[in-house]
Formats: sequence, C-alpha cells, structure tokens
Amino acid sequence: MTNTSTPDTLGGRVAVVTGASSGIGAATARRLAADGARVALLGRREARLKDLADQLGGAALPVVADVADQDSLTAAAATVHSGLGRVDLVVANAGVMLAAPFESARTGEWNQMIQTNLTGLLYTGRAFADDLLASAAEGGPADLVHVGSIGSHIVFPTYSVYAATKAAVAHLTRNLRAELGPHGVRVKNIEPGLVATELGEGMSDGPGRDMLEQLRGMLEALPPEDIADAIAYAVAAPGRVNVAELIVVPTRQG
Repeated sequence: MTNTSTPDTLGGRVAVVTGASSGIGAATARRLAADGARVALLGRREARLKDLADQLGGAALPVVADVADQDSLTAAAATVHSGLGRVDLVVANAGVMLAAPFESARTGEWNQMIQTNLTGLLYTGRAFADDLLASAAEGGPADLVHVGSIGSHIVFPTYSVYAATKAAVAHLTRNLRAELGPHGVRVKNIEPGLVATELGEGMSDGPGRDMLEQLRGMLEALPPEDIADAIAYAVAAPGRVNVAELIVVPTRQG
C-alpha cells in the first residue's frame, strides 16, 4: 500500500500500540503519530522503545510492559494515563510465532504463543476497556484493533497451535463487536499474510525458520508499513463505519 499519511487525520487521539519495538507495531506507531495521534509505545525492549520515541518526538511515550503479565499491563496503563491521558485507540499487536511439528514441538513454545497471542491480547483490551467505553459514551472515537493472521483461515502444516491462537482472536473479535459495538466501540481484526518482520525468528525448529524465510522471498513479503497503512485507514473511517475484518496479503500469496 502507498503511505497516504495525512497530518491531523487522528489529531487529538491517544493511542496504545503493543509490540511497538519492531515490525508491524513500530510501523503502526510511526503512522499513527504521523497522522496526528499521541502514541504510547508498549513492549519489552526498552532501548528500542526509547529510540523510536526519540524519532517521534513529543508524540510518543515509551512504556516497558509484558502483555502476558496482567500486573505489568495494569501498571503500563497507569503510566499511559499519567503521561498522555485517556486512551481512545488500542492496537493489540504483540505476538509470537513458533512453528514446529506437533509431535516434536516444545510445549513451552505453545504456552508462549497462547499467553502472548491470546491471553496478552485479552489483558490489553481489558486494561483500556474503560477508556474506550468512556470515549464512546461522550461521542468520541473508540477503536480496539486486534492484529490477527491469515493463519486463522488457511491451513499451514507445523503452524497448528499458532493458527489456533489466531483463530481464537478472530472469533473473539466478532463476539466483542457484538458486545462493545452497541456502546460505540469499534472492534476490528486486521489479518496480515506474509510480512517482512522478526516474527518467527525465535523458532527452535530450524527447518521451519528456513522455510519461512524462503516463503517470504518467493511471495515478496509485505513491508510492515503496508499493514500500518491498513490499520490507519480502518481507524480513520467515519464513526458510523467499522472495518470489522481486513485481510492484507502479498498479491502472490493469493
């Protein structure tokens, strides 16, 4: 996608982006800030968060947090409120992808994916739900954006547990739309295909890492800025419109 950032499209809004230290999270934080939002950068790698905040200037607040730890997110929310005020835009992007054959996978990696991709996403939404509901009640914008995956729709051998977490995210999003939509909170799921990020680098399965890199090259993986553009488009839509589910894949991926 072509970056069509327009200053002040999101002027006055306060956003939280998890997993902001790299990839889609960092690109989304840059795009939202360019569009006028003040952005809290949440992640575990403090040095990277501070470097990105320096690049964005006064529009960004770095906050070290682990989405899989509810106490950590509660503390992070307090820091965000103190530094930026009430949040009306949340991008729950943090995730891990650790593929391996089911019969030989490390079950600790399963737990890590479930805790980050699903439980962490739940904790993120819960930490800022009151803010979103309050903004909507006052007639303002309120968006909860989940970053899912095309894996919730397509079968990938060795990715069964990762895909299961993302399928859970997809159905969670649908149910939260039914619950929060009547209160004016737009809940949406952005589902990327192959993107050129660090996702997957932590796999213990060597053949899986090699195959992922080959696929990214063969199918011309998207730069993370393309996903950031999609998120920016979705949250800038008129309040009456919810871009509820958006799949964004390389053309060659089909």
